[in-house]
Amino acid sequence: MHRSPDTGPAGVDARLVLAVDLGTSGCKCALVSLDGTVHAWAFRAVKLHVQGALAEQDPLDWWTAFLESAGEILAGDAGLRGRVVAVCCSTQTEGTVCVDRQGQPLGRALTWLDSRGAAAMARRVRGRGPNIEGYGPLKLWRWLRLTGGAPSLSGRDSAGHMAYIRDQEPERYEHTHKFLNVLDYLNLRLTGRFCATQDSMLTAWVTDNRDAHQVRYDAGLIRLLGIDASKLPEIVRSTDILGPVLPDVAQALGLDPKTVVVAGAVDNSAVAVGAAVGDFETHLYLGTSSWLGAHVPFMKTDVRHKIAAVPCAVDGRYLAMALQSTAGANLSFLRDRILYHPDELASDEEHPAVYELLNKIAARVPPGARGLIYTPWLLGERTPVDDPRLRAGLLNMSLEHSREDIFRAFLEGVALNTRWMLEPFARLLGRDAGTITAVGGGAQSDVWCQIMADVTGQPIRQLMSPIQANAIGATFIAGVGIGALRFADLGYLRQARRTYEPSSALRRLYGDKFETFKEVRTRLAPLYHRLNAPQGAAA
Repeated sequence: MHRSPDTGPAGVDARLVLAVDLGTSGCKCALVSLDGTVHAWAFRAVKLHVQGALAEQDPLDWWTAFLESAGEILAGDAGLRGRVVAVCCSTQTEGTVCVDRQGQPLGRALTWLDSRGAAAMARRVRGRGPNIEGYGPLKLWRWLRLTGGAPSLSGRDSAGHMAYIRDQEPERYEHTHKFLNVLDYLNLRLTGRFCATQDSMLTAWVTDNRDAHQVRYDAGLIRLLGIDASKLPEIVRSTDILGPVLPDVAQALGLDPKTVVVAGAVDNSAVAVGAAVGDFETHLYLGTSSWLGAHVPFMKTDVRHKIAAVPCAVDGRYLAMALQSTAGANLSFLRDRILYHPDELASDEEHPAVYELLNKIAARVPPGARGLIYTPWLLGERTPVDDPRLRAGLLNMSLEHSREDIFRAFLEGVALNTRWMLEPFARLLGRDAGTITAVGGGAQSDVWCQIMADVTGQPIRQLMSPIQANAIGATFIAGVGIGALRFADLGYLRQARRTYEPSSALRRLYGDKFETFKEVRTRLAPLYHRLNAPQGAAA
């Protein structure tokens, strides 16, 4: 368990939130005051079962990890435990749990990495005539107009999961009372309510999102997906109070029975609340994957560059997002697959010290990594090109290079890809992104924040506790839900550690390197398409 000293001034609100951050690697629980101060946190890992296109987790493992991590921090200090007034969750998204009428899970959950629904979705999105990138034009138009996006052809989103279960596991489908996302399942276990938030239901692609104040199901979209409407849970707002925590949960954790559960949000929505809530204020999340995000007052989609503004935790607002498939995953790949034995695998979030080492090592290398270029496409890319066949690579390596240069090139490669995303993202916002708030595990690295500033040409604001952005965001959502905060207050609560200004002296160097980075993609894409074509398929 990790503890932070209580540094709040006398007279501040003493109430705490039990903030839950359930990611793919495991469950982190934190005790956070309403001003965003993290007092204690603990983590429990959760096993991921992977075999080919299958990628599952056991919902009972999620619950056990929650009870153990929450129990550890609550048992450690009775004074802190007595100040908890709300529980609020932030979770991985695009996971799908089938539950029966008693709320019991029917088998393991399909995670966001599970692509078994690809064939089922391909059948549903095709039209009878000519198609646009695999979609029937009229179907695509309807999805974009009502939802702001469309089901993924990868089958990895909630729509793909439900379609797969409907087509390939009819017995499980028949016994399913409700399809729930990861967030929805935790809320069910906490309160007994079958419900979904506006953002947790988003990637089922069955909601009319044109009115941000009233996201609702659309019967036509449900018919397109081919799912029984009765199997979908009611939709609530992220700030809604779902009710008190169930008596057995309160007793197990030693919580006051009157402790309420606020609906919460999926990870990208919670991070956005923890980072920057004002309209057009941009944040950069640097975790295993990465994204640029900003709250905006409109629903908008850039189909070509795969950027969309969609429902989020802030009522009346949409969250514009540009997603990068792998960011910190490049660093953990370097560490776990190349530098160390596989038995020493560990997640970045559990061991943030890896960034301290990178600070020391990469800082010794001059900007530009002595001409070394890294493309960070370990899992293909999503924005600004949706190309799953792209791959990572080191280019221009010579006998003069060392692993220090490679470390620097990895950091610069993710930054170059961020600059690539930033161009269409700023166009969607209709303005310059301005100062970008950096959060996530990668934002702890001083050298990476400075590289981000130099490469993108944008000032980078590093928050005091960037790795806790999910938990802090969940806390702020709970604060709004119980009436202790307003979203307009949050800008005053966030404490910045430092702002990194871009170096004018490096503008030309990184401008040239960025053009080379894009040229590498253009020239190598045909080769990657041939090398990584599905077996038996044409390149």
